Amino acid sequence: MATQNAAYNAYKQNSVTTASPGELTLMLYNGCLKFLTRTKLAIDDKNIEQRNYNIQRSQAIISELMATLNMDFDISKQMLPLYEYMQRRLTEANIKNDAAIVDEVEGLVTEFRDAWKEVIKITRQQQFVNQDQI
Repeated sequence: MATQNAAYNAYKQNSVTTASPGELTLMLYNGCLKFLTRTKLAIDDKNIEQRNYNIQRSQAIISELMATLNMDFDISKQMLPLYEYMQRRLTEANIKNDAAIVDEVEGLVTEFRDAWKEVIKITRQQQFVNQDQI
């Protein structure tokens, strides 16, 4: 069992170290969604400690997404207030023990993640077309 865990951890580490910046952003969105799902489970189970832990993990990921925004682009200037809004809503969800607020944030993160997936897809298609033209 320990060997399986070591192999899995090595695989995870390798996938992070070899990922493109776009793929890393996608991993952040997916990680945030994972912790939001766990938050809702903790709320259902009335597990305050786990609720708090998972909300804090989600907020840490959102903070990382905020820190990596390139403010030279208008889209980044539009995304920043939305990330700040999600941070505030998660604080409210934690204080109020409110799964509906977590659902709201989950919806926003899902939209960002899905849009980012589309950006990666289009970028890869463009790279493929550009390679064909060489």
